[in-house]
Amino acid sequence: MSGFLGNAYPWVKALHVIFVIFWMAGLFMLPRFLVYHRATVPGSAEDALWIERERRLRRIIITPAMVAVWLLGLALAVNLGLLDGAPGLGWLHAKLALVFLLSGYHGWMTGTARKMASGLRPGSDRGLRLANEIPSLATILIVILVIVRPF
Repeated sequence: MSGFLGNAYPWVKALHVIFVIFWMAGLFMLPRFLVYHRATVPGSAEDALWIERERRLRRIIITPAMVAVWLLGLALAVNLGLLDGAPGLGWLHAKLALVFLLSGYHGWMTGTARKMASGLRPGSDRGLRLANEIPSLATILIVILVIVRPF
């Protein structure tokens, strides 16, 4: 693979995939945590346990993984010629748009967790369960874009 990454390209790509797995695992877990947390009484001992679980998940896994995904992914994209206007990168533009939306989802779930930590109970159990499907759909579309490169 040519580009500024040179022989490091496969290592950067491997790290990118590893951190994508970590980020997605966390994005699957957080809404499920919020469903269970929503059922607790604000200010109770169980509420405090869920607040701490969610905080650790966000600070130790989800957010650092998302940052790594973006940094490594942008390095890979630049290596492929994203900034040079290289042809045939429509799939990459679509992937970046989906990852941007997934980052917004991450922010929304983080905000919901913070609201719950303050004693609010936004949304519904059904809404949180449905929200849990968003990372699945994003993953399907992103993997198809990366592997098939339909445009």
